[in-house]
Amino acid sequence: MKKTLIAAAVVALASTSIAMAQNSNFNYNVDRFADIEVLRYQVPGFDDLTLQQKKYVYYLTEAAQQGRDILFDQNGKYNLVIRQVLEAMYTNYKGDRSSAEFKGLEKYLKQVWFGNGIHHHYSQDKFVPEFSQEWFNAQYKALPFEALPIQTCDKCAKERKCEQADNLLEILDKVIFDPTYMAKRVNQADGEDLIVTSANNLYEGVTQQEVEDFYNAMKDPNDETPISYGLNCKVVKEDGKVVEKQYKIGGLYSKAIINIVYWLQKAASVAENSAQKAYIAKLIEYYTTGDLKAFDDYSIMWAEETQGTVDFINGFIESYGDPLGMTANWESIVNFKNKDASIRTTLISDNAQWFEDHSPVDPRFKKQNVKGVSAKAITAAILAGDSYPSTPIGINLPNSNWIRAAHGSKSVSIENITDAYDEVASGTGFNEEFAYSDVEVQLMKKNLTIADKLHTDLHECLGHASGQLLPGVDPDALKAYGSTLEEARADLFALYYLADPKLIELGIFTDPDTYKAEYYKYIMNGLMTQLTRIEPGKDIEEAHMRNRKLISEWCYQKGKKAKVIEYVKDKKTGKTYIKVNNYEKLRGLFAELLAEIQRIKSEGDFEAGRKLVETYGVKVDPKIHAEVLKRYESLNIAPYKGFVNPVYHVIKDASGDIKDITISYDENYIDQMLRYGRDYSPLTK
Repeated sequence: MKKTLIAAAVVALASTSIAMAQNSNFNYNVDRFADIEVLRYQVPGFDDLTLQQKKYVYYLTEAAQQGRDILFDQNGKYNLVIRQVLEAMYTNYKGDRSSAEFKGLEKYLKQVWFGNGIHHHYSQDKFVPEFSQEWFNAQYKALPFEALPIQTCDKCAKERKCEQADNLLEILDKVIFDPTYMAKRVNQADGEDLIVTSANNLYEGVTQQEVEDFYNAMKDPNDETPISYGLNCKVVKEDGKVVEKQYKIGGLYSKAIINIVYWLQKAASVAENSAQKAYIAKLIEYYTTGDLKAFDDYSIMWAEETQGTVDFINGFIESYGDPLGMTANWESIVNFKNKDASIRTTLISDNAQWFEDHSPVDPRFKKQNVKGVSAKAITAAILAGDSYPSTPIGINLPNSNWIRAAHGSKSVSIENITDAYDEVASGTGFNEEFAYSDVEVQLMKKNLTIADKLHTDLHECLGHASGQLLPGVDPDALKAYGSTLEEARADLFALYYLADPKLIELGIFTDPDTYKAEYYKYIMNGLMTQLTRIEPGKDIEEAHMRNRKLISEWCYQKGKKAKVIEYVKDKKTGKTYIKVNNYEKLRGLFAELLAEIQRIKSEGDFEAGRKLVETYGVKVDPKIHAEVLKRYESLNIAPYKGFVNPVYHVIKDASGDIKDITISYDENYIDQMLRYGRDYSPLTK
């Protein structure tokens, strides 16, 4: 009886926020350009927080927004000056704003804002401007000298002539208009020097081999608690020697980090408990010193604090922007717990040891004592850095393998972001166009909302937190393939357990066919529909897309003889569909691949990992690709989505003390980006 009631509550909660959104007048849609749709998200429950908690959230959101310039600069050494010049052109333009050239500038600027630089946030390819170089140069020369990101003198301004301005224009012309220069932010092509051929600003003057040799010389294979080498630094060559330039106060990005620390200190003054104050102090120590041991200490303290309602991440976290998977991009998310929706995540995390024990991997690679796995559903209050405008729907941290094993991890599913995605996806006709039959359409309509959320919960809470490295295995052994294989491992763990009767036993759902909705969507996406994000003739390069292709293609090939998965062509329309004939056998294939990928990770088997990714996760069938693009185009759906943030307003009493903080949702995309450029640009002042 109790389990049935829990299941009913969990299923109801999965749709509650969506139903509320559908019945409200909230406008999710903000802007549409190129392949992007910009949305809003609500922050339900903020008004229910105490004034102290509201202050805590507000100060943390200010700390989050102070790091924006860091990410732009990490993504490319000219991104900040390009953004400044483009914004100056946009705001100072006196001509016809309906002209094709100006509209091209506006589109390009919107893309640069969204990608946090001149490269696409997903494909990593450089944006192609839809305005001429001649027009751009004319607008540049018409700008007031004080609007240019250069240091100039009164004489230059008066005479409208400056060597610095001329040199900058020459650089901008090359960076923006030469398609071969800095063509790809992160290159993952097998056999190439991934450092030299990547346009990010994490390395300068060094080769891939030099970087690998540099860090290999530092590492102790017997160290059971290694720091995250290279996490917070740029690697350069000075006087012929490879050195690190750390991100810290007094080092790289000092101006931005000083501002971040200022707001973190204010946040600490209103933290909910002493544990939060302590880990903020440790985070500030890390920002001050750059000491990665301090970062590990902070990560442990952060992972072990689970009593507060408000939480955040702030720092150099994920390393997808580094082709070697070492240096992390700056990001921040501020959030608070969604207590109702956390019922299902708590049920899962409370049984973490059971899931680990029953995993279909070699016992050598399992954790004998799963520690500190906590999970919750959260409401995002602000998105920043590498989580803005495009954002994840789930997070599991810390990333350090030994910290997870010894101290546990926190996993979150971002409920209000997922709900916003679900709201705008309804009624697009996507499933009706690509699903094999009405059976699959109805299956997804009935169960996909809860199945998707459970997949995220299992992926973040248990998938990333599962398994262990064998003693002496370098955490960076898989190099460029590490991110793809880690995402595949977490996805497979989640897919395998979605079909396990344990979830029904726990009362998380009652319909035993719930998992089939996610299985079908996942395979359809991995083999076909995610190709809408790839340009014709290109390989798959982004880690998450490679992961989905790897899993789906491997299962298709391995189950081909038994026809577990089929490509079926409709004789009347000529359209191709994916058909899953045997869901139970598909689960068996997930188990088999999970066991192999866990072995690869646990043993640090680089060559096996490379072969798996390159064989199944990279290449695209050009005929299927062309068909998918044509069918998708008819739906008029943007393949990528992101968000503008809400705006927080501080209300003060007559004495100047904060008496309340409120939220508004009416700021548009352009206005928000221009405001951020004015108010949160410490590196460009």
